[in-house]
Amino acid sequence: MNRLNPRQKEAVLYIDGPMLVLAGAGSGKTSVITRKIAYLINECGIEARHIAAVTFTNKAAREMKERAMTLLQKGEGRGLTVSTFHNLGLNIIRKEYKALGYKPGFSIFDDQDTKSLLKDLLLHQDEDADQVADVQHRISAWKNEMLDPQQALSTALVPHEILAARAYEAYQRHLRAYNAVDFDDLILTPVRLFERNPEVLERWQRKIRYLLVDEYQDTNLSQYRLVKQLVAGRGALTVVGDDDQSIYSWRGARPENLVQLQQDFPSLRIVKLEQNYRSTGRILKVANILINHNPHVFEKTLWSDKEYGEPIRIIHNRNDDAESERIATEILDRHLRQRIPFKDFAILYRSNHQSRILEMKLQSFQVPYKLSGGTSFFARAEIKDLMAYLRLLINRNDDNAFLRIVNLPRREIGPTTLERLGEYASSRQISLFEACEEMGLQQALPAQACERLRRFSHWIAQLYEKCQSGDPIDAIRQMILDMDYEDWIRQNSSSEGVAEKRMQNVWFLVESLKNTLERLQEEDPDAGINDAVSRLILLDLLDRQEEEDDSDRVQLLTLHASKGLEFPHVFLMGMEEELLPHRNSIESDTIEEERRLAYVGITRAQKTLTLTLAKKRRQYGEWQECAPSRFIDELPADDLESEGLGEVSPSQNLARGRATISSLKNLFDDL
Repeated sequence: MNRLNPRQKEAVLYIDGPMLVLAGAGSGKTSVITRKIAYLINECGIEARHIAAVTFTNKAAREMKERAMTLLQKGEGRGLTVSTFHNLGLNIIRKEYKALGYKPGFSIFDDQDTKSLLKDLLLHQDEDADQVADVQHRISAWKNEMLDPQQALSTALVPHEILAARAYEAYQRHLRAYNAVDFDDLILTPVRLFERNPEVLERWQRKIRYLLVDEYQDTNLSQYRLVKQLVAGRGALTVVGDDDQSIYSWRGARPENLVQLQQDFPSLRIVKLEQNYRSTGRILKVANILINHNPHVFEKTLWSDKEYGEPIRIIHNRNDDAESERIATEILDRHLRQRIPFKDFAILYRSNHQSRILEMKLQSFQVPYKLSGGTSFFARAEIKDLMAYLRLLINRNDDNAFLRIVNLPRREIGPTTLERLGEYASSRQISLFEACEEMGLQQALPAQACERLRRFSHWIAQLYEKCQSGDPIDAIRQMILDMDYEDWIRQNSSSEGVAEKRMQNVWFLVESLKNTLERLQEEDPDAGINDAVSRLILLDLLDRQEEEDDSDRVQLLTLHASKGLEFPHVFLMGMEEELLPHRNSIESDTIEEERRLAYVGITRAQKTLTLTLAKKRRQYGEWQECAPSRFIDELPADDLESEGLGEVSPSQNLARGRATISSLKNLFDDL
């Protein structure tokens, strides 16, 4: 507690009612949440198993739990729930699947599963990729707003909305037939369950006696409703959020949920964390002045006891090629002259396409970089294969998983066989797996094809029995050996080395499943392989862009992806109208969220901040004139230092050149 400032201490110690902690960027909110967990356990007598803290990413949840555990004696944290909203929802569905009408071992549809199903449902509509994506987005938005298919249809006014609503209805029917839920259902399903079954809700309210919520400004309607249900009238609630960092409205986030708290909890206590431990005074001044152009329900001003710091540089470039080259050469120059590690630099941008020229320039100057959003572990083909086997193992209604693996490795089950199997299953209204077991299939398929399908289905059924009666991890290892998957990998890899790495990934996944099962059984001795696979599937959904990497490389990432991170030196590129703010926001009059996005970018910087922009950009093969972002005009002129507006400073250029040559000589002298 001695390490906390007065406002942080107030936030930790107050437990007499609901509390909103307005935590500005870099104000130490994680310290408040973790110390409050320790305080509730050590001083307030609430057992850890009755406390839940929820956030939005597995990475944030892991960090929070690790930090909380270091504040507790051994055994005091047993049963503590620190998870994402979706993991909490999964736990509720897993425990209450009977009340929800699901069979054990339900599947969780990821983005690709949903896309595939919608493509099938929209086939007769001459669908294209954009239409499928639009329908998928609309269904997700309706679920986040807690609208069922009938309600969606009643609000649909134009043909493409009516089409999406009808697809939503068919989509939900198919999900139920597959014994599956999608990502949005992980929140919506528990909320609907609690609405219909007060006794189930009461059981969960007894289990969760104090709830803490991180990044509250990012909650959507269904997440807010879940929080309200679990807390009820007790007010045993602390939420931490910042309305100035709400940048996810496109995926349903509602910053107004912060205001709604005051209406739903009239005794709400508000504490503001305004001391920033990250940035220089000048960076904070610029951020404060920018964000003050937005209307505020809650006023706050970030401040720091760090030095005032260097001016914010604004570099005007003749075009986007010159902009990227200037950033690359500047980073190289500062790396050589000031010995700043590459990993201390971050380049932020509004849209992914901005990184293309930048990557080429960094490569040409041999500046190492890491592009956020590379291929994740779970996106690798061998991992998707094994995950499909695991999904089918625990849920025989999962037709998507069945189709991926029934002929992988090859079992001489061709597309004609699968097409007829699908027609038979549809006519019987059963899953593809169940259709393999039916005697009537012999009327639809040749005897040899039936035999191959049955051999596969019997093998999967026997594997499942082994998982239930013996060691499930041993059974899964044996499954990989039985189907000679390693030989399949060898045949489909470009080299022996690649094949070896791919098999290492497969065994790593098996080991991860083993560890997941062991952790689950520590919390619930009755947990089995079904629960472990479900947890691993959710890990896949949430963890795809969270691979750790501490190598010495410049970080390239979008402004959205930068939230929650910090870097000593930040370049924010593309400060132009129609880029930041984005053209769509100008047309839809949602400039306030774009200003919050710029604010998030500025407050990532610890020591120096450089804003860059181009006078021209090439679009569709033609040069387009660009205007400076309105946000630059909103910054305090006294704290800015502009370059590239026609000023010529030979002495400054000469001094910079001499310094670079000198640092290069020193570098070679050190070698």
